[in-house]
Amino acid sequence: MDGFISLLTGILIDSGVNKTHIFNKKALELPGFFRPTKEWDLLVVRDDQLILALELKSQVGPSLGNNFNNRTEEAMGSALDLWTAFREGAFNDTIKPWLGYLFLLEDCPESRREVRVKEPHFEVFEEFKGSSYAKRYELFCRKLVRERHYSAAAFMISTATDGIKGAYEEPANDLTFEMFAKSLVGHAIAFGRK
Repeated sequence: MDGFISLLTGILIDSGVNKTHIFNKKALELPGFFRPTKEWDLLVVRDDQLILALELKSQVGPSLGNNFNNRTEEAMGSALDLWTAFREGAFNDTIKPWLGYLFLLEDCPESRREVRVKEPHFEVFEEFKGSSYAKRYELFCRKLVRERHYSAAAFMISTATDGIKGAYEEPANDLTFEMFAKSLVGHAIAFGRK
């Protein structure tokens, strides 16, 4: 995911954010509420205010089931921890930080096949029935934004051979990298430049 971090860093610099306010290799820890700290992938901090925090994750096959649950729990927990720490005044006085989540999934037979659900006591939500892991990650990213856990999310898929060449697919119009980057830049321009 280093390539995405470099790309997003460049986008922030091009939009006028001072390099000294961007953290992408070190000093990435933020205080949490349920744990002492969490290390993010990219931060913008200006005048003792957290402007934005990014989490970038990827997953390759074949162990998609357990990893899907781990990735979803991790992303939800990180957001809850950050927003609770924000509410308690851990890092900002006035500015509501922008929180972004970018996810890249390997495009492979395991990520595209339908996955059964177990319903021993209650029915699962209809959108999960017969869905693939690719569809479940798409739903997850969309729900992170709709439930306001993250300000924006991007979801991309790519094969192991073509991804290294920069080829990817965006299955959902509302989760594109372009929309993610525009939201990021808008917030950075409003609060991160100086």
